[in-house]
Amino acid sequence: MDSEVTSPSMETFTMATNSSVIPGSSASLDPPDIAVLVVYFFFILGVGLWSMYRTNRGNVDGYFLAGRDMVWWAVGASLFSSNVGSGHFVGLAGSGAAGGIAVGGYEWNGMLVVLMMAWLFLPVYIAGGVYTMPEYLKKRYGGNRLQIFLAILVLFIYIFTKISVDMYAGAIYIQQSLGWNIYLAIVLLLALSAVYTVTGGLAAVIYTDTAQTVILFIGCLILMILAFIEIGGFSSFVDKYMASIPDYTVQHYPNYTCGIPRADSFHLLRDPVNSDFPWPGTVLGMTINSIWYWCADQVIIQRCLAAKNMCHAKAGAIMCSYMKILPMFLMIFPGMISRSLFPNEIACQTPEACRRVCNNPVSCTDIAYPKLVLELMPTGLKGLMMAAMIAALMSSLTSIFNSGSTIFTMDVWRKVRRKATERELMIVGRVFVCVLVVISVLWVPIIQSSQGAQLFVYIQVISSYLQPPVTVVFVMGIFWKRANEQGAFWGLMLGLGTGLLRMTLDFIYPEPACGEPDTRPDVIGNFHYLYFAIFLAGFTLIVQIIVTLLTPPPSEERLVRLTWWTRFDHCEEENEEDVEQDEDKAEQKDLQPEKAQEEKSSDKEAMQTAEGAPNDTASKPSLLKRGYQWFCGFSSEQSAGPTAEEKVMMTSIKEPRTWRLVLNINLVFVIAVALFLWGFFA
Repeated sequence: MDSEVTSPSMETFTMATNSSVIPGSSASLDPPDIAVLVVYFFFILGVGLWSMYRTNRGNVDGYFLAGRDMVWWAVGASLFSSNVGSGHFVGLAGSGAAGGIAVGGYEWNGMLVVLMMAWLFLPVYIAGGVYTMPEYLKKRYGGNRLQIFLAILVLFIYIFTKISVDMYAGAIYIQQSLGWNIYLAIVLLLALSAVYTVTGGLAAVIYTDTAQTVILFIGCLILMILAFIEIGGFSSFVDKYMASIPDYTVQHYPNYTCGIPRADSFHLLRDPVNSDFPWPGTVLGMTINSIWYWCADQVIIQRCLAAKNMCHAKAGAIMCSYMKILPMFLMIFPGMISRSLFPNEIACQTPEACRRVCNNPVSCTDIAYPKLVLELMPTGLKGLMMAAMIAALMSSLTSIFNSGSTIFTMDVWRKVRRKATERELMIVGRVFVCVLVVISVLWVPIIQSSQGAQLFVYIQVISSYLQPPVTVVFVMGIFWKRANEQGAFWGLMLGLGTGLLRMTLDFIYPEPACGEPDTRPDVIGNFHYLYFAIFLAGFTLIVQIIVTLLTPPPSEERLVRLTWWTRFDHCEEENEEDVEQDEDKAEQKDLQPEKAQEEKSSDKEAMQTAEGAPNDTASKPSLLKRGYQWFCGFSSEQSAGPTAEEKVMMTSIKEPRTWRLVLNINLVFVIAVALFLWGFFA
C-alpha cells in the first residue's frame, strides 16, 4: 500500500454511500421483471425435460457423456457458458472496476489455449477412450495413486474456485436486487440448479447451456449498449473512468491513493515489478493456469468428449474461441463504466463506507455489474438481465456438478466398489452432487473476505497455487514418451506441497486493507501469484524430469494411443479388437462378472414374462414407478450401453479432408484475431 492514513469521518461515509445514486432508481424487481423470470424458468424447464426425453440416460456413457452425440454448436455454446458463469459477471466486472482491462487477458489468453486443447490434447484423450482426466493419468502412467490423488485434488479445486465462487457471485446479485440474505439466496440457487443436473445428466446440461447462452448474449449486449449511451461513448468512458475517485479520498485525504484508478488501467501488459498484472506473469503465468483449465479440466474436456466426432469437437472449440472475444466488451467495460458512474459506492476504500454500501468491509467492486443492471435497465429488461445472470450461474454450476460427480463416480467409487453396477454408479453420481453442495456452502465465508473481495482475483490466486503441477504432469504425459509414473507422482506431490504451503501463508498473512502498512513477509507480499505459478510449474518440471531419468522408462504398450506421438497406433480399421482391449481393460474386467449376472437375471425375467399370460400385470411396474424410473433415467429400455462398433468409433480421431481444411483455416483466422486484440490493447 502507498501510505498509512487516518480513517475518514462518519460524515464522509454517509456522503460516500449516497452521493451518486441515480434518482428514482430501485433496487427491487417490478412485476414485469418477475414475469420475465417466470417465463425464463418455464423455458429452461421445458428445454431440460425435452433433452431428458430425447437422450439415453440409462447407462454410464449416456448419463456422463451424453451418449457422445453432441453437435458442434451445442458443444461450443456449452463450453462458453460453462466457462462464463456468474463468477465471471461479478468477478470480471469487479476486477475491471478496481484495476482496468488487464484482467481481460485471461479471456483472450483462453482464446488461444482452447484451440490448443482441440488440436493437441483432445485427440489423445479421444484416442485413449477415457471418461475422465484422472482416468487418463492412470492409463498413461499406470498404477492407481495418480488417478485417485488427482480426482480428490480436482474435487477440492472445484469447491474452492468454482462451485462456492459461482454460488457467492449469484447470491450477490440476488442480494443486491431483492435484498435477501446471502445464504438464503445461495440455497435458492442450488435448488434451481440441482434438479435437471441430477436427473438429466450431461445431455440436459449441454442443451440447457445452449439455450442459456442465447439469453446471456442478449441481456449483456443490451446492458453494454445502455451503459455506453449513459456515459457518452468510449472517449468519455476513458476520461470518466480515470477520474472516478471517491469524494472523500480527494476532498479529505489527498495522500489516500488507494481509491485512485491506475495510470495503466487501459493496458493489458503492465510493468513487470510494480503492477497488479506484471506482463511476464500475464504472458506465461496466465498460460500455465489456462492450460490446466482448458486442456485438462473435466468440465471442459467432458463437453468435447461428448461431441459426435473429432470435427464437431474442434468446431465447438472454434466457436467458443470466437465467443471468448466478448467478455472484455460485455463484462469488463460495463464494470468499469459502473465505477465511472458510481465511484463512491463501487470504489469505496474504508471498512465503514464499504459496509454501508454492500455489507462487505473489504471492498464493493464486486457489486459493479449488479448495480449497473439495477440502475440502468428499464422495467422488464431488469428481469431479462436477472434471467441472464441466473442462466450464467446455473449453466456453470450444473456443468461443475456433472463433472464433479463423474470424477468421483468413475475414479474414486469404482476403486472402492469394483463390481458396482451401472445403476449404482449413476445413483452415487447423483448423491455426490449433494455432498459437493454442502461443502461449498461452508466455504463461502472464506471467499467473502479474500483478496480484497475481488472475486476473479481470488479464483486466479487459488488456481496459481494448485494448478501448475497438474498442468506439467499432463503436458509431459502427452508430449514426452519417456515420462513415467514415478516422475509424475513425485513432481505432482512436491509441486502441490509447495503450492499448498504458499496458499496457507496467504491465509495466515492476508492482504492489508487500503491505507494499512504491508507487514507480510517478502515471499508473500512481493512474490506475485502469477510469478509464483511460473516458479511452481518450473519446479514441478525439474522434479519430474530428474525422477523420471533416475527410474525405468514406461513400456511401449503403456504408450499406445496415449501420447501425441502414438495417438494413431493400432488404426481402427486394422485392429478393432486391440482398440477395444486398450480401453481400460482392468476396469472392464472387474465389471464383467456383475454385468453378466445382470444380463442373466434380465434374461430370466424376460423369459418368465413371456411365459406368463399377456394380460398379467402383476409383474409390470406401476405407472408411478415407471414415471419415477424414466425421470431418473432408470427405464429398462434405456439400459443398453454402446456396442463394440460404437466404442471403436468413439476412439476414432480421423477427420474428412475437406472439413479438416475448413477447421484449419478457421484456426489460423482466430489466432490472428487474438493476436490483433492483444497487440491493440497491450
